[in-house]
Amino acid sequence: MNLFSIHQKNLPLASKFLPKDFDEFVGQEHLLGKNSVLRNLIEQDKIFSLILFGPPGTGKTALAKLIAKKTKSEVIETNATLVGISELKEMIKNLKYKSSNRIILILDEIHHFNRYQQDILLPEIESGNIILIGLTTENPYYYVNQALISRSFVAEFKKLSEENIKIIIERVLSDEENGLGRYKFEIQPDAIEYIVKYSDGDARKALNVIDIVCSYLIGIKSNNISLDIIKQCIPSVSFKYDKKSDYHYDHISALIKSIRGSDPDAALYWMQKMLMAGEDPRYIIRRLIILASEDIGNADPFALVLATSALEAAEFVGMPEMEIILAQVVCYLSCAEKSNACYEALNRVKEEINKGLIEEVPQHLKDGHRDEKFLGHGKGYLYPHDFEDGFVVQKYMNTRKFFYFPKDIGKEKEIKQRLERWREMIKQKKNSF
Repeated sequence: MNLFSIHQKNLPLASKFLPKDFDEFVGQEHLLGKNSVLRNLIEQDKIFSLILFGPPGTGKTALAKLIAKKTKSEVIETNATLVGISELKEMIKNLKYKSSNRIILILDEIHHFNRYQQDILLPEIESGNIILIGLTTENPYYYVNQALISRSFVAEFKKLSEENIKIIIERVLSDEENGLGRYKFEIQPDAIEYIVKYSDGDARKALNVIDIVCSYLIGIKSNNISLDIIKQCIPSVSFKYDKKSDYHYDHISALIKSIRGSDPDAALYWMQKMLMAGEDPRYIIRRLIILASEDIGNADPFALVLATSALEAAEFVGMPEMEIILAQVVCYLSCAEKSNACYEALNRVKEEINKGLIEEVPQHLKDGHRDEKFLGHGKGYLYPHDFEDGFVVQKYMNTRKFFYFPKDIGKEKEIKQRLERWREMIKQKKNSF
């Protein structure tokens, strides 16, 4: 047996059990369905540069290897974490020297190449010397140069469905050539369901579980894949979350949108998932403080007080007890009456300033402590507390503009009634200033 065959024998099950054709490919029907453009072009060997992105274990590598198998081109398969740009250029140069065929470069983890390294590939792609197939779990519109994006077909891979994962599990246990069919394993329905939930749409994770469990069963001479055996072999909780990746931003987005949508149950779920994944509770609280002002505002002013107090509580209490306090805040904010009137008012002010409304401070509003006598600063100012209800009509801007429009909800309803009364008084006296 040569070294290559030994290496193949020791490959993880997920690396060995790959689709040999499109008919064996599970998932991504939106990209690889029978009548899809991408599938037809690949089958005709009319491939062009591709950027394949999406969650781990959804078939990006499987598709790249399928393309490598079907094409009549020379293929370089490498990983951006393992190769430098000088080594890559040398590989391309050597292949050009040996063959006149076009070159397909399958570059996994392309987001690990910095902007300069990605730019080095541009002339080769532009000239048609190489066709790039870049693979990444990150959003390419953030991590891949726009120049490369514009020269590539960008394909998003979706998380596999539960049914997709079940099909893969059943196939690997019945496939005698590349799978584990020769061992005649029997898997219990609850064991399949557990693996499906555990894998969370990641075929590689599901196959790794099968690999570990079956290796253990072969050692103890058993062929029964039960739920108890699976729980002995793998941890009870596992999910994708990386504080530096899109998952981080997607989860906080889901939390904020759930609270804004007044769904405490969904909000609690996203909050707890983030905490269990190791997210800093202070990061969550900072976003809650912003939300309390932006989305709840004066409809319930206490929301901002509660959210802000949680930040102090986080420093004082710490985890894991802090999650109880966070749960209280999340539930309160979710169920609070909502108004973004202050946020909208701020945007209206910004818009007017950007359009050229640059106001000078009126003379009577200027600080008169030092300059009232000689420059008249503050002269004519009417002190509101000297008037009934603490309100008096006077000019506070040279150009009269209304920016804040409270809503008929919660505490802001009272503010609206008060403000409308004052503004009516201003309108009645508008000709006086």
